[in-house]
Amino acid sequence: MIQKEEGLKRRVGVLGLSANIVNIIIGSGIFVLPAIVASYMGASSIIAYLFCGLLMAMIMLCFAEAGSKVTNTGGPYTYIETAFGDYAGFIAGFFAIGSNLFADAAVSNALVNVIGSAYPIFAEGLPRFVFLFILFYGMVYINVIGLKQGIGLVKFNTLMKLIPLLLLIVIGFKDVSISNLYFENMPSIKTLGETSLILFFAFQGCETGIIVGGEVINPKRTIPRAILISITTVVVVYVLIQTVSQGVMGSDLPDFKAAPLAETAKVVMGSFGYTLLIIGAVISMFGYMSGTILNSPRIVYALSRDNVIPIKALSKIHKSFATPYVAIIVYATIGFILAISGSFEQLAVIASSSMLILYLGVALSVIKLRKSEKDSYEGFKIPGGWTVPIVAIATILYFLSNLSTNEMAVTGIVISILSLIFLIMRFIRRKG
Repeated sequence: MIQKEEGLKRRVGVLGLSANIVNIIIGSGIFVLPAIVASYMGASSIIAYLFCGLLMAMIMLCFAEAGSKVTNTGGPYTYIETAFGDYAGFIAGFFAIGSNLFADAAVSNALVNVIGSAYPIFAEGLPRFVFLFILFYGMVYINVIGLKQGIGLVKFNTLMKLIPLLLLIVIGFKDVSISNLYFENMPSIKTLGETSLILFFAFQGCETGIIVGGEVINPKRTIPRAILISITTVVVVYVLIQTVSQGVMGSDLPDFKAAPLAETAKVVMGSFGYTLLIIGAVISMFGYMSGTILNSPRIVYALSRDNVIPIKALSKIHKSFATPYVAIIVYATIGFILAISGSFEQLAVIASSSMLILYLGVALSVIKLRKSEKDSYEGFKIPGGWTVPIVAIATILYFLSNLSTNEMAVTGIVISILSLIFLIMRFIRRKG
């Protein structure tokens, strides 16, 4: 695949990219997820993790193949744009940006709420505004001065968020009761499906972590390896966390939906454990923010680079730091405005369905790219012919079918508005 000229430098290796993906996927959700899953499936919860992990692996294999083939910055937007053209890329790019912006606003508010519960001065008013300002623009500074600094922060956050989880797993196993993990009957397909729909969103994040494709060393090998390493790491950590929390808390686990892991740690390690896991949740949210503000602005940059957004300033590369500094500043500014206004809550429904649509586009792009380059297909290729892409497409359609009528309607309206904007922009360019 011919790469477009970029001023970005390839500095991200397998370790850095793997940490970047794991950091995004293992977000604040894992600190509350075990209780929610246990409320659906009880002791058989682990089956849902394995089932959902397998389905997500099918989708991630599609990302691995597309990412080894289309090695420009932009992640899923670039794959879809390369396979299906400007219109599909335009829709995909805005869905990716919008979903990430709403998620950033939600997580940043959750972060300040957690800190505000311990230090009420940050709960509202000017201190809350100042905290969010420092959070967003501190991230901007780190990511503008260099990719090395941004990836360095991601690696640090990934390690710091995994330490309390791994400590809980290692120390907690001594308190696991086998009787709490025993179940007589397999869950029904309906129950498994409902639970997996919740878990599916906990496995999201790879699509954000690989946006830095244009800055990855030897992407044809690095991207597939990093995806496989990260999804394996996530599945193992999730299963072990659920095993320990279920094994320690038993049938009481669903009663602690606010902080199930912190409650488990209190049983295992006392008050120190509870504090450690609360701190871990804060670090996890901070880590998520550091990861998205590293990655997501690269979509804005890519849309401008490809003239999908006709604002060339957004694709400017800093002469000294070799980073898309304008895109980073603009993206973070919009995220900050959403965070302080709280208006993202009314549009949060778009975020959940947009990622599914992106995943569908990537799975379809694998098929399209294979057909368009039958004789010169380079990079990683998923074994088993069409099996994995078809299973991935069927999985995504299944999850989309579970969206409410309202969610489907809102998504359709957004696509219609974006389509109209695209047509207007195309008309203006032709007239010009």
